[in-house]
Amino acid sequence: MEKIKVFAVDEHILFRQGVRASIGSEPDIDWIGEAADGEEAFETISALSPDVVLTDVKLPSMDGLELTRKIRLRSPGVGVVIMSAQEDEELLFQAIKVGAAAYYTKSVRPEELLSGIRRVAQGEYLINESVLTRPLVASRVLKQFRDLSLIEHEIEPLFAPLSSREMEILDYIARGNSNKEIARALKISDQTVKNHITSILRKLAVNDRTQAVVFALRRGWIKVD
Repeated sequence: MEKIKVFAVDEHILFRQGVRASIGSEPDIDWIGEAADGEEAFETISALSPDVVLTDVKLPSMDGLELTRKIRLRSPGVGVVIMSAQEDEELLFQAIKVGAAAYYTKSVRPEELLSGIRRVAQGEYLINESVLTRPLVASRVLKQFRDLSLIEHEIEPLFAPLSSREMEILDYIARGNSNKEIARALKISDQTVKNHITSILRKLAVNDRTQAVVFALRRGWIKVD
């Protein structure tokens, strides 16, 4: 089984050592590196191609939010887990905007963080679960999606709240493929495709496949040649 490659970014070496001690000995985890500031991390991450990046939100030279945004632009397949010293709904909202896959406080239990890393490595978007438990953040996210539906170009749009598999399926839909054709191309069952499409419609708050494709095309998440 291929190991999950993890990279960590935090100004404090004791925190990095603690996280490494907690998760680095897991048989399915490969701790491939760490950095103390955002700029150093960005260049190293580009070279090492981790599956998951853990980053503190407060970093020297480039903060964790900006680092996440740049990682997502250059390497969209990398899942970023943002961590902060305390619960902060504003930080959670900003983490959603820059495309983080998960958001935890540093008091998170090691087993919960491990589970999160494994799920993020599978392409899951755990930050949605955080939103559902915080009505004020959820209302802000919904408002921004409504605003985005009124204009075709937004200076700072939300990243697509979809997993990599859902984005892949949405791209197939945009190219006119049926569920059976998508299932055959991806070597998954028809029912799995249907489940993914249901999830896409729910996350984008649209009613059908066509609306989902139009929504994604307007925001540049997918392109049709």
